[in-house]
Amino acid sequence: MGTRFFVHHRIISAVKIEEFVSDRMSNVFLRGCWCNIIVLNVHAPNKEKTDDSKDRFYEVLQQVFFYHFPKYCMKIMLGNFNAKVGRENISKLTIGNESLPKDSNNIGVRLVNFATSKNLVSTPKHY
Repeated sequence: MGTRFFVHHRIISAVKIEEFVSDRMSNVFLRGCWCNIIVLNVHAPNKEKTDDSKDRFYEVLQQVFFYHFPKYCMKIMLGNFNAKVGRENISKLTIGNESLPKDSNNIGVRLVNFATSKNLVSTPKHY
């Protein structure tokens, strides 16, 4: 388990800091033209893990994403959230109408609640 970044050699000079928060989170701080960009890579606990481990994961995620990073930077969060997010009305503000599953699992509900509480939105998938 763990998270890692691969950075193309043409933009390696833009990397200011790479930080490993835990075995489930890491981030890279990139110097941009108009603003700095922070990319957070996560690997959330799966459905077999205890609710306590999931709670701890989201507490650390909140601490890192909203209190550890500067407010003026662009923040991108990506990775494996082990979530199935459905097409319920509560999800539409966060993910839109792009979800394949009809119903969310418990982790999906937790993820949508976290994203909604922080005014985060998902970018649509275009394959």
